[in-house]
Formats: sequence, C-alpha cells, structure tokens
Amino acid sequence: MTAGFALFDTAIGRCGVAWGDRGLLGVQLPEADDARTRARLLQKAPGAQEMAPPADVQRACDAMVELLSGEATDLSFIALDTDRLPAFNRSVYDIAQTIAPGETLTYGDIATRLGDKLLSRAVGKALGENPLPIVIPCHRVLAAGGRSRGFSANGGVTTKFRMLAIERARISTRDAEDAPMLFDPGLSIAPQRRRG
Repeated sequence: MTAGFALFDTAIGRCGVAWGDRGLLGVQLPEADDARTRARLLQKAPGAQEMAPPADVQRACDAMVELLSGEATDLSFIALDTDRLPAFNRSVYDIAQTIAPGETLTYGDIATRLGDKLLSRAVGKALGENPLPIVIPCHRVLAAGGRSRGFSANGGVTTKFRMLAIERARISTRDAEDAPMLFDPGLSIAPQRRRG
C-alpha cells in the first residue's frame, strides 16, 4: 500500500493525518493554511499521496475530532507506525499516551518514570519531535507548576493551552480530585487574531 494522507476539520482548524501499512505515520496540527499543513505532513510521510482515508484511519480522524470537541475520547485503539523513531522517543511517547484527557504530567514526571529525573530536557526534546500530536498527547505535558516551555505547533503555547482548555485540563498532582483546573472554563478558546 502506498502511504496516504488527508486533511480533516476539527474545532481547532484543519488537521492532517498520514498513514501507511502499519498505522499512522504522522498527524499535523493546523498550520496557517492547507498548503502549509500538507507540506508539514509530507515532511513526516515523504511521498504520501493525498487520498480518502481507509476505514481504520477515518475512525482515527473521527476520534480526534471528538477529542478536540471536548469529549474525553480514548485514542489508544489507533495503530501507530513508530518503528522509524528513536527508542528513547518511543519510550517517552508510550508514557505520554497514558495521560488521560483532562490530565497532565510534567517533563520531570515522565523522566522519573523513565528512571532518571535528570532526563527532563531529553523528554522535552523528544516531545518536541513528536510526529503524532493529538494521538501522542504532548500537549498534556507541562513544565513544573503548570507552565509551558514551548510547543512546536503553529500558534505555539497558545495552541497547546487551547487544546488543554478544550479538555478542561487539571494540573498534575498526587490528588487529582483536588487539582486546580488550568483554565477558567468560561474563558473563550477562540484563536487569537494575528497582528498586522
């Protein structure tokens, strides 16, 4: 099967998905326009052809749309082709995929789960290279105290916090029941306008 890709509409804009025989190869958050979204997606899946997604990929897209509409949708059923990725990155992504919608971890939390808190910077680097955002929810990983050190998607941390606001995210603590929400649920999640 030839690798394929498609764009699909979500509450945060037109995202893209690329797939191959073994699962998704890439997910692209919205860029400034469709041409840029396609170009970024093709960096993740060189040679992919734009086409209608097969049924399993369409189910994955539908689930991402639900998640980005505020439903606590489980994306663990989505097949991912991560064999070409570095082993360390895959171990970071495996942990990130355990973070439920509306919850967060810190870079340090993931580093500790990997066995060494000093790996925090390496965890951040791996998450910055994540080719499958949304499905591997790098937006749910924050710096200590709920801060963000950056986000590589178009819109940067504004996009990250917008996604977290949609999920009504809470700051990672030992007692999640009492964890404060990161955002006021009444705040607008509309994209900010660009200044001329």
